[in-house]
Amino acid sequence: MYKFYCRVYQGVFKIASSFLNWKKPELISGNESVGKVSDIVKSKGISKVLIVTGKTIMSLNLHKNLLDSLENNGIECFIYNGTRPNPTIENIEQAKQMYINNKCEAFIAFGGGSQMDCAKIAAARVVRPKRAVQDMRGLFKVGKKLPLFIAIPTTAGTGSETTIAAVVTNPETHEKYPINDLNLIPDYAILDPNLTIGLPPQLTATTGMDALTHAVEAYIGKSNTKETEENAEKAVKMIFANLENAYKDGNNIIAREQMLLASYYAGIAFTRAYVGYIHAIAHSLGGMYGISHGLANAVIMPHVLEYFGESAHKRLSKLSDCIGLTKGKSEKEKSEAFIAQIKAMNSAMNIPNKFDQIKQEDIPLLAQRAIKEGNPLYPVPKILNKKDFIKIIESLMA
Repeated sequence: MYKFYCRVYQGVFKIASSFLNWKKPELISGNESVGKVSDIVKSKGISKVLIVTGKTIMSLNLHKNLLDSLENNGIECFIYNGTRPNPTIENIEQAKQMYINNKCEAFIAFGGGSQMDCAKIAAARVVRPKRAVQDMRGLFKVGKKLPLFIAIPTTAGTGSETTIAAVVTNPETHEKYPINDLNLIPDYAILDPNLTIGLPPQLTATTGMDALTHAVEAYIGKSNTKETEENAEKAVKMIFANLENAYKDGNNIIAREQMLLASYYAGIAFTRAYVGYIHAIAHSLGGMYGISHGLANAVIMPHVLEYFGESAHKRLSKLSDCIGLTKGKSEKEKSEAFIAQIKAMNSAMNIPNKFDQIKQEDIPLLAQRAIKEGNPLYPVPKILNKKDFIKIIESLMA
């Protein structure tokens, strides 16, 4: 009965989703495209902006061209750089207060997924001052248009520049959870490959595998549309063709640009078709142990795909065909070849296949939190219960 309830919930939601306004951010891509941000802001008659970023990005001076361009056009900039990996409620409230205190009129999220998530939820708090972050957890609880929001990723992976999702961590409970609302989709996505040049190899690897997880989970789920399938396939092809090149040669501008676009396409795919249990478990581990989201997804992905077994064979075999794998003829063999290719790419980029942080006594709580996120919403190939989640998490222990 529980599985039936989950499928009915997902089916109803898929039908209802077809009536929603799934806007896409206006895409501006290419070398030096970050310089166009000031023109966008100026055209809106805005004179004060809040840039949400992080200390590492500022230490690398990645924001200099953006800042110079804005200030040269008479736009006053305020910078919140306190965002932590896995942003906290405190980060969000600090950014929101800086925006209000300085009478800003737009948000510019500059960085990786953490910076974009922090900026998104801070913007939601600005338009929903009486609604706490915890009260926006889940689906469609923002419900108001955000101020002008421009997303500028400096990593290629999260897809947050195009999605309805933002993730927050509560350090008191060690819980990590998503907030999903159509209003969180940015107005503009600026994909400038120059900003990702020199990104450390390991961060290139894990954020790239994050993008692959988005595309794969969207594709194998049961809420696809023709557009989400096309975007997921496009992203998977681009990632397998370019990620290792970007990892090995951080100055490969073509690979960097292709990875940014792949992340964008994967983001469009999972915004509409949703993710699945890989993400649910990754969020649970990230909240409990502070494991970065991209690394968590990379390690967890092959474990969950194998656990799905036959229920995912047909869709995974199609992805195997997409990337030109010739090993195997049956759906099962092709599926196994695709999972093997994921493992091989992880290994080539020095991504481990287990975690040494997981404690046996934490596993029931980790499983329960993953279930709470995953069911009944995520339209996965196979509905799993707590025992299944426990087995998967145990398989992740070093």
